[in-house]
Parts: sequence; C-alpha cells; structure tokens
Amino acid sequence: MIADVRQFLETLFLAVAAILPIVNPLAGAPVFLVKTSDLTPEERRTVAMRVARYGYALLLASAFVGAYVLDFFGVSIPVVQVAGGLVVSALGWTQLWEDDMTAQTARDAAGVRTPDDLRSRAFYPLTMPLTVGPGSISVAITLGANPSGSARALVMTFAGHAVGLAIVALTIYIVYSKADVVLAKLGRTGALILTRMSAFILLCIGFEIMWTGLSALIEELK
Repeated sequence: MIADVRQFLETLFLAVAAILPIVNPLAGAPVFLVKTSDLTPEERRTVAMRVARYGYALLLASAFVGAYVLDFFGVSIPVVQVAGGLVVSALGWTQLWEDDMTAQTARDAAGVRTPDDLRSRAFYPLTMPLTVGPGSISVAITLGANPSGSARALVMTFAGHAVGLAIVALTIYIVYSKADVVLAKLGRTGALILTRMSAFILLCIGFEIMWTGLSALIEELK
C-alpha cells in the first residue's frame, strides 16, 4: 500500500514538474488577454474554463494513447514538433502584423457571441497551439510511453498522470480567469503594446519548437 501511494505521488509530481513549465500559463496570459479583449469578464472566465478542460483532455489523451497513435501512423515526435512549430510561428506572424483597426472592426462586427463561437475560439487558437502546443504534447506522450510493471502499478501510474495533469489544468484556469484584472489596467495603448510583444515572443517560441524537431531529425540522419 505504501509503495502504491509513493508511486502515485512520484508520478503526480513528475507530471506537474514536466508539463507545467512548458505549458506556462503565465507566459500565455498576454496572448489570452489579447485574443479575448472583446469579451465580457464572464465570457472570458467561460473561455478560460473551456481552455483548461480542452487542455486537460489533450494532455490526458497524449499521455495515455498518444504514443500508440503516432506509432500507428508512423509519425515521430520530432515531426510533430516541426509541424507544430510552423503552426505556432504562423499564428505569431499573423498577430504581429495584424492591423489594430482591422482587428477591432472584426471584433465589433462579431456582435452577439453564441456558445459555439466561444467553444471554437477556446479550442483554436487558445488551447491548441497556444496553451497546449507540440512541446507539451510531446512531453505528455513521453510520460505515458512504454509503461511497465504489474496491473496495480499501471493503475497508480495512470492515476498519478490524471491527477497531475488536472493540477496543470486548474493552474491554467486560475491564471487565465484572472487575466481581465490586468486587461482593465492596460488601456488601448497598453493592449496594443502587449499584442505586439506577445506576438513576437510567440513567433520565437514557434521557431524554437521547430528547430528542436529539426535538430532531432538531422541527428537521426547522421
């Protein structure tokens, strides 16, 4: 019993320590602020909850079955990193050069938002790839790859991953749901500056993820 509890706690702490720094909701909060600047505080909290739920589902699926899915399609983790890095870079580039007036006009024209609109925005781009990107997905796949031991040990491992990833999702919700407090103090000019800075950082992160995948692929060719 003690050994089972120890394994559960070790797996839990490992999942949190490995995933949370990569997800890094504090770094994603500026982008979340910009992408939800047209929403009411209640709508923003709703979107934050959906991002946390979607992120938890993606990470959990990656940890439990991700390795088997990639193996079935013959796709390696470095390839996932390259493709995901390209998506993140493209998103950052678009946001970096987005005209502020055009963006505001589009937000104003949106009018009344339906639950489907909020669900769609919560998944892309706020959950995937901004919050749960190729980096965190590849780490989750690695955590869940090649489990070993008895059936009881497997249950403890899966439970530890599930609870650890739930803690990560809770952290995402807490940080994102409080983002409107920061937004209220920024004003229009501050929001514009935040948009450009976060877009450039996002572009750099995308290139970093892509380069990590390319480096691994080049190393495999040697």
